Amino acid sequence: MGSVSAEDKMDTDFDEETPFSSTSSSTSAPSKQQPHTFHFDSSSSSVTLPKSSSSSSTTSFFNHSRTRRISRSIYLVLIKAKINILLPFGPLAIFLHYFTGKHVWVFFFALLGIAPLAERLGYATEQLAFYTGPTGMYVLYLHCISNMEWNGTTFYDFLHLLLFSFTTVVICIVGGLLNATFGNATEMIISIYALKSDMIRVVQQSLLGSILSNMLLVLGCAFFTGGIVHYKKVQVFNKAAAVVNSGLLLMAVMGILFPAVLHFTHSEVHLGKSVLSLSRFSSCIMLVAYASYLFFQLRSQQNFYSPVDQEVDTCENSDEEEELELTKWEAIIWLGILTVWVSVLSGYLVDAIEGASESLNMSVAFISVILLPIVGNAAEHASAIMFAVKDKLDITIGVAIGSSTQISMFVIPFCVVVGWCMGKDMDLNFQLFETATLFITVLVVAFMMQEGTSNYFKGLMLILCYLIVAASFFVHVDPKSGDD
Repeated sequence: MGSVSAEDKMDTDFDEETPFSSTSSSTSAPSKQQPHTFHFDSSSSSVTLPKSSSSSSTTSFFNHSRTRRISRSIYLVLIKAKINILLPFGPLAIFLHYFTGKHVWVFFFALLGIAPLAERLGYATEQLAFYTGPTGMYVLYLHCISNMEWNGTTFYDFLHLLLFSFTTVVICIVGGLLNATFGNATEMIISIYALKSDMIRVVQQSLLGSILSNMLLVLGCAFFTGGIVHYKKVQVFNKAAAVVNSGLLLMAVMGILFPAVLHFTHSEVHLGKSVLSLSRFSSCIMLVAYASYLFFQLRSQQNFYSPVDQEVDTCENSDEEEELELTKWEAIIWLGILTVWVSVLSGYLVDAIEGASESLNMSVAFISVILLPIVGNAAEHASAIMFAVKDKLDITIGVAIGSSTQISMFVIPFCVVVGWCMGKDMDLNFQLFETATLFITVLVVAFMMQEGTSNYFKGLMLILCYLIVAASFFVHVDPKSGDD
């Protein structure tokens, strides 16, 4: 009997504690049997789970997931890269600016602080390119064209296809310009700050220095180290893509050369105005040419720009080289944060250039052409050398020559247009010394790349050429504005 009563008591307790119960009471007999429904009854005396327990657990889960995602994003952007060890130099430069006034230390510490920011800007841009890159849009466009049944196409389908084609072209150009803009954000920000301070010569010389360092120093070091590591073979790269970049660089030289020649031959129609007008017109033409080049590169990249001797493991290499680590909004937010921080440090850097020139007894031209590009683009230089050591010269060419093409055909004309909007007389007259240096450099590099091969001797020659350029600017005094 005791066992039976105990079992009855256990059954009664189970019925009372069951959360899945109907709303009818045990004392009321229903007229017909109701189907058993699974829901919680707040009016019942049974022990039920709180309504907010599920929502609170879900909320805590999402909060924990969001916190973990933010922590991972901070780690990827600010901690993972070894070059981030230089990040504290930025706040230190600001501290020295206000408490010591030592322009030399402010200049070098701001320069060191900008170096990792420039590399992280490139990283965030590459992550954003996974979402905004034009390649995927163009592949989708080709897929739609190839799968379309033209026999049953209506007029509205044709209009839809026409609109989609126009949108694809716009995305191709805008996406490429977005990558070019943030890829050279450091140079552009420093140039805009220098323009605001009426330091037009600093803008011209710093951009010229970036081109020279990429074409001579970076490419030379990459060819030299790659040739030493792979001394038993001849390293090759895509000659066709290099020739196209060389042609664009020669076009940039043409745009910079004519205003200088017009000025120094005193053959202007309107003295003091024709050079500026010609520079603005040429800058607009160069921007159109660069936008056309981006679209041309996109349409032809699968065959014309395919790497040499790398067709077999293309997918494996792409997986190794590029990995999606940030979401689209994380990449956008980090681009904004890094751009603002680069802008802050650029202001202190530009303000300290003249003081550092006087303290170091060096000309502003040498600091702008040689020191700024070497330290500011150190991460880009290291990556180009690393890819050459891995026998991936096409990527090296893209970093060195591609960056020079972007600066000469996009950043320099862009600064002229920005100066036009700001009311500054920024022109393409880089003076005879700088223009001649750029012209000879483009010719030398074009001859070095015309065979599509590289070795350590070519790299050594490019490095020695850069040393000659550096020595020339060390003894060069920038002429005053009134001197011809």
